[in-house]
Order: sequence, then C-alpha cells, then structure tokens
Amino acid sequence: MRVGGTFGSGRAWWRWAVATVGGSSGPDVVRGVQERAARALPAERVTRAGGWWLRYAPGCSWWAGAVLPHGGVGPGGLVGRVTEVEESYSGWGATVRFQISPGACPDGLDSALAERGYRREGLMSLQGAPTGRVLEGAGACPVEVRVRDRPTEAWFRAWWAVHGIGDRRSEWEMLARVGRPSAFACVVDGDEVVAVGRAVADAGWAGVFGMATLPRARGKGVARGVLGALAGWAAGQGADRMYLQVERGNGPALGLYGRAGFREMCAYHYRVAVG
Repeated sequence: MRVGGTFGSGRAWWRWAVATVGGSSGPDVVRGVQERAARALPAERVTRAGGWWLRYAPGCSWWAGAVLPHGGVGPGGLVGRVTEVEESYSGWGATVRFQISPGACPDGLDSALAERGYRREGLMSLQGAPTGRVLEGAGACPVEVRVRDRPTEAWFRAWWAVHGIGDRRSEWEMLARVGRPSAFACVVDGDEVVAVGRAVADAGWAGVFGMATLPRARGKGVARGVLGALAGWAAGQGADRMYLQVERGNGPALGLYGRAGFREMCAYHYRVAVG
C-alpha cells in the first residue's frame, strides 16, 4: 500500500479492510496488532507460557497487566493453563485479567472463565486505518502541533490530568520501557500543553495511545491536529497502517476516529477474577 493514496471513495477502504482483517487472515492480524499494543504499553515483567503473555505492571493502568492468551492449548488443557496463570498472578499479588479478542484466543476460553466466576468488563474496539487515510481525514490543523521522540514533563502532566488512574511514577517508568520508535505530540496554548497523544511504530503499523485534551481546549480541533501529526510521523517511519484501542461507549472519541478513517477490526473485552 502506498502511504498518501486516496481512500475517499469507500471502495479502496473496503479493499484494504478485506485484505487486512478479512478471511482466514483476520485472527492472525488481530493477534499481531494486540501484541504490538502490548509492546507499546510494556509491563514491568512478561512471562511467556505456551504463547500466552502474562504481564505484571504494578502501579500502571490495569490493562497493561492483562494476560494475552494468544497461544493454543491441547485438548482438555484450557482449565490447566488458566490455573497456572492464576497461580502466577497470586504469587505476584496481582489481580488476574484476561484480554479476550475473539478469534485470537483459544476457543472456549471466554465461557470457561465465565464458569470460573470471572466478571466481563471493559468493552473495547480495536480499530485500524491506512495511514494515508488518517492524514486525509485529519485535514488542515488550526493549531501548531509539536512532536518529540520522548515525553516531556508538560506532555505527561496534560495526559495525567485527563487519564491518570495508576501511580504517577509507574506510568512514567512504563513510557521509558518502550523499545520501539515513538512520537509524543502536543498542542501548546500560551504556556500550557492542552492536548497530547503518542504513537509507537512497530513492523509496519503505528499504534496511537494517550490521546488527551484538557476540557477548556475541547471542540477546537486540537485532537484532530494531534492525530494528524501522529499520522504524518507514522508515514515517515514507513508505517502504512495505524491502529488504536478505544472504549465502545466513548462516543466523542469514536466520532473523532471515525472521521479520520478508522474502522473496527475487532471488538474485545476483559475477564477479571472476582474475590
């Protein structure tokens, strides 16, 4: 795919979507993108167990510590594998959470976890778009967007003001663990950073994370400008596809990303141990 091509007709977008996530390749693509996202939100510790990623991220947003159950298991081995995961997380003193992406996880895992009393929560949408389409959808930005290769304290402060739910130091250290090329975009109004976002390039894809706009700057196109700047950076990295993860109930974010050309690749959710 050529970055910067025209996707406005709708037919080109459909061809891209079918080629990327259609047919038998769909689960493999979803699995690969979710694993890219895990590398962009690196846990303090990752243990591999038969292809499953057991992630331990104390103090960080809870999704950074969720299990990616992406490897297959033999007949009758599903409950045994889940039990092994539970024992590992118990030793860490952490709550077990499974990220369930249909098709990318073993058949029957979601129902097996439900039977064990795991609560279903965090209804999410994994979305993708051609980078060129995102650039077109972003259009002209009404403000200047600055892009750096590492976070500044001002960037982090703006993100934390909107999304901070973990431990501040742990979240900062998580950003320092990212090993792939990264971009940190921000919009400055006066002396204050009012909108931010970051992107991580990884094997032809660029993931979008940390989109945040302070309340006083909303409705002015600044988030669109951040997204466009990240798409421009992604194109420069040779990443011709972009992805992001968004809550299915977040109407404003879904509207922003939809106008930029993102479409759902997979709906997914989490299963969380209770008690």
